[in-house]
Parts: sequence; C-alpha cells; structure tokens
Amino acid sequence: MTERTPARERLLKAAAELFYREGVGATGIDAITAHAGVAKMSLYNNFSSKADLVNAYMQRRLDEWRDVYQERLRTATTPQERILAVFDSYVDHAALAYAWGFRGCGLLNAAAELPVGDPGRAVVALQKQEVERLFREHLLEMQPAAGTAVDETAQHLSFLLEGAMSRAGLDGHDARLKTARKIAISVLEQF
Repeated sequence: MTERTPARERLLKAAAELFYREGVGATGIDAITAHAGVAKMSLYNNFSSKADLVNAYMQRRLDEWRDVYQERLRTATTPQERILAVFDSYVDHAALAYAWGFRGCGLLNAAAELPVGDPGRAVVALQKQEVERLFREHLLEMQPAAGTAVDETAQHLSFLLEGAMSRAGLDGHDARLKTARKIAISVLEQF
C-alpha cells in the first residue's frame, strides 16, 4: 500500500492481517495504526471504536468469501459443481491467508473471541447459514422431490465443510478441506 491509499483501506488491511494472525483481543489500536502507517486519529476518523473496526473487518471477510465463491460459480454448470464450488471457495479463501500463517476460518476465529450478542457474531452466523442455504438450493436442483433429505444433506455438508476448516486451521494447511471435498463428492453420489 502506498501513502495515497485511503486511511480507511490501510486500516482495514492492517486489521485483517493482525486480527487473523494475532487475534482480535491480542491486537491493540496502536498495533493496527502502526501497521497501517496512520495516526491514531485516522482510526477514529474512520471507525467509531475498535468494535466498529472489528465489525468492518468481519464484513470484509464475508464479502471476500462471497467474491471467491462467485468466481468459482462462473465455471460451475451443474448443481453438483455448484455445491463443490462452495468447498473450492473455502480452499481459495484459505490460500489468501497463507502469507499470514493459515489459522482456519478468520470469521470463526474472530467470533470465538467476541461476546454473545456482539454484532460480529451475527456476521459469522449469517455466513454459515448462507453456506447451508446454498447447499440446500443446489441439492434441490439435483433432487427436487427429495423432501427432508435435502435439509439433512445440506446440514451434513455444512458440518463436513466447517469441521474440515477447523481441522485445517489446526494443521496450518488446506489438506483437510481437499479431503472434505472428496467426501462431499461421495455424499452427492449417494444423494
């Protein structure tokens, strides 16, 4: 980033790296402003509080994932390919974090540090619900008359993906996500 990059963008980029790498609670305002190369007042000119910055960071992560997923959808022509695009989008999004040391889902990591009722947790819940909804929609395309099997399978795929992401975060690489994709293929073949 250059000094011509707006302070808000520099702050969000610095927060994204530090929150992901170090954690939300462990990252102070001084570290964020120093990493962004801006004065502390710039932070408060752009965000009302650290909590506001955390919420903006989480919304940005959600938007990034949606963009990655939309990119994957461009080449997905069947419902099965659209389901696998969700898995692929997680692998792609994981790759964006390798420079900072892959630690799993940045949204879940941040949510784990936030108190119940915090607006940031609602962003995370929204993303996880969105993933399950996408699975449900694509499963319905595959088998419109499948009844309750659609909801059960969507939930199963969601748990598979999120569990794999958690384990991938512990491992520090995306191999579990790639394995989960293979398992998803076998689930879809039996659906």
